[in-house]
Amino acid sequence: MSNPTDLERIIDRGIVAVVRAPSGELLVDVAEALLAGGVDVLEITFTVPRAERVVERVADRLGDRILLGAGTVLDTETARLAFSAGARYIVSPTLNLDVIRMCHRYGHVCMPGALTPTEVLTAWEAGAEIVKVFPSDITGPQYLKALHGPLPQVRLMPTGGVNLDTAADFLKAGACALGIGGALVEAGAVKSGDFDRIAQLAREYVAIVKKTRDEMQT
Repeated sequence: MSNPTDLERIIDRGIVAVVRAPSGELLVDVAEALLAGGVDVLEITFTVPRAERVVERVADRLGDRILLGAGTVLDTETARLAFSAGARYIVSPTLNLDVIRMCHRYGHVCMPGALTPTEVLTAWEAGAEIVKVFPSDITGPQYLKALHGPLPQVRLMPTGGVNLDTAADFLKAGACALGIGGALVEAGAVKSGDFDRIAQLAREYVAIVKKTRDEMQT
């Protein structure tokens, strides 16, 4: 089984930063900027060239101060490579049952991608701790709410379309966490090295999660 502490940390924080770039050279600095802004759960996508080296560098630099995962993992070979580099959870855009089994073999959290109710339930029954609803930029918060209604037991994390305007709506629709990519780790900010911008955006998203969850409890 996966590490419950890692799962609890993901749910408690409520934000998984999706970090991608054409080059991995600046991504260690991006990770530090996210951490400075209060976001300490992030995934390095394996679309980044030599992503395993980036994962190693980030893991070496920040250690347990962050919870580091690997994204865009499509097969078990990539999952094993990511774990060897220091990733502690796996995120996929698709549903691959072998990847879920691989994660459990190593005791790590798995968040496969799914869209339809059948895919979501299949992922959950296969042991996915969180199901990534992707691409949520096409479906929006209302679709997540529609999924959550008949499947309240499934932890759902929308990815795609989560931004400062929609984050609260996704949480109210039933999201246990938010996968946030370019709306948090802006391509322009990465390219220009504007890490203060990334840290500021991180603070804004952290504030939205806290405010929305507080309101939902009252």
